[in-house]
Amino acid sequence: MDLYLGIGSNQGDRLAHLQKFVSWVQENPLLQLLKTSSVYETEYVGPGEQDDYLNACLCLRSEVPLLRLMAEFQDQERAAGRRPDGHMKPRPLDVDILLADDEVFFQGDLEVPHPRLHQRLFVLLPLKEIAPEKNIPNLGETVAKLCAKIKRKEAESVRLCLGMKLGMKQESEIAGRITEE
Repeated sequence: MDLYLGIGSNQGDRLAHLQKFVSWVQENPLLQLLKTSSVYETEYVGPGEQDDYLNACLCLRSEVPLLRLMAEFQDQERAAGRRPDGHMKPRPLDVDILLADDEVFFQGDLEVPHPRLHQRLFVLLPLKEIAPEKNIPNLGETVAKLCAKIKRKEAESVRLCLGMKLGMKQESEIAGRITEE
């Protein structure tokens, strides 16, 4: 199954937390990293005030059940220093399962597609880089169309971070090198 993850950090060395998670994915024999987006800096969205986040999206392949994956990702969040009461609070690592193939999944604390995916430009912009034509189950629209709708409202709050990489070659870098050769 192909999974799309949203990852973020707004504590400590934000980029290092994201890079460490990507490295963990690459080293995990049960996960195959397919794509990474660029890194975006995002103003905090929610109650109160917090530092800005770095956000990105990943596409990976795995046959591990979703609830087990969620538990593994939560272990990585805790290893990075996330506190148990960290919902809507500053955190060194936040990992969300956004999409899982075309599945609709509700069990326990896990809902896929992510219930607020279509409302969050900081998720839609990086997701658009790696899956613009991906249809969102239950919404009947592609990532690109949803991104265009919300971008008109929130364009100033999400900024591309040039030069920040997650450890995997971006497709545009690879395509650019092939064109130059």
